[in-house]
Amino acid sequence: MLGKKVTIGAAVAASVALFLVGCANQPSTGGSTSSNSKVNIPAITSVNTPKDAVLPAGDGKATCPAGLTIAYVGAETGPNAQLGINIYNGVQLAINEHNAANKGCQVGFKKFDTEGDPNKATGPVTQAVNEADIIGVVGLPFSGESKATGNIFEQQGLVHITPSATNPGLTQNGWKTFFRGLGNDAVQGPAAAKFLTDKLQAKKVYLVQDDSDYGIGLGTTTSKALGSALVGTDKVTTGQKDFSAVISKIINAKPDAVYYSGYYAEGAPFDQQLVNKGYTGTFVGPDGVKDDQFIKLAGDASSNAYFTCPCIPGELIPTFESDYKKLASAEPGTYSIEGYDATTVLLSGIDKGKTTRADLVDWVKNYDADGLSKHYKWDSTGELQAPTVYGYKVENGKIVPIGTIG
Repeated sequence: MLGKKVTIGAAVAASVALFLVGCANQPSTGGSTSSNSKVNIPAITSVNTPKDAVLPAGDGKATCPAGLTIAYVGAETGPNAQLGINIYNGVQLAINEHNAANKGCQVGFKKFDTEGDPNKATGPVTQAVNEADIIGVVGLPFSGESKATGNIFEQQGLVHITPSATNPGLTQNGWKTFFRGLGNDAVQGPAAAKFLTDKLQAKKVYLVQDDSDYGIGLGTTTSKALGSALVGTDKVTTGQKDFSAVISKIINAKPDAVYYSGYYAEGAPFDQQLVNKGYTGTFVGPDGVKDDQFIKLAGDASSNAYFTCPCIPGELIPTFESDYKKLASAEPGTYSIEGYDATTVLLSGIDKGKTTRADLVDWVKNYDADGLSKHYKWDSTGELQAPTVYGYKVENGKIVPIGTIG
């Protein structure tokens, strides 16, 4: 368990070498794209973490009333459930470490499944806010469900920290109980655009977005930042299976890179069909696509993929990686460590005697300390200050980090 501070060596500086190579490993059947230079960006093997990161165990001397509970509210099932599972495993790990170290303060943990669906999320959220023992929530993972339920949390004064919902508009609703534990898409979009045009050397980019609040918001900010490099845009829908119409437009536009703004459930088959139709450029997806499920669903086609994410590679923090793997029998996933850190913020408040909903809201509002993944200090709207965006790529069938991109 993480019972002491963790310090990791400085990130390996990655030199960028250019070489010409085709990204697809299948023959062309539907036309050709423009000649594409793929940039070989080496994976990094370490990351910097704060020397004085607050950890769930605290000093081991906490006492608190019995019956206090932290909840995870978000996807446990549904087409993009793995992104939620990554988070609640991080939450569970933090609570386990806290309770093991603090015999006088045993905090409960409850989970509520939204399936990641805005139309279904209001029920589980209503149930959670009506349970008096729950004084803090980690979630919701997705922007659409966060938008649909923010007022419910607000009316009940229940603080919630999302480790992953990135639509910029979420902090413009006047909510005092909503806090975002990562950079939003006003940060990720421009970083993605710069990554595409600078590091990946793409001269022509085609952008495709889904119909979710997340996909629309990220697509908008990325499109604006791409400027003249953007040669086309199109839209797909949640649950779509056949992407032939949009792929035909992409093949005709001959882009060097395609940026998909959405989730892996549609992003994976889209990339697979794109490659099967002869696309030989780069495929870039955001945090909603960055999951091992993408590789599983896309198969060999995933070898052309890069990702952008306002999330730190938790697998490069040895103690966290080891303890997470013992708990989940899997490597840390996208937003596992952000879920862990968000829980730590709430637990540290409880340890300081903030044992009512109102007190815990105030605690988070004034929080100013390091977690394992970043520094946590929010502005008056619930946005983090100075967030960082990382890049990732598929290499030998695995997602590996390539360092900061913004």
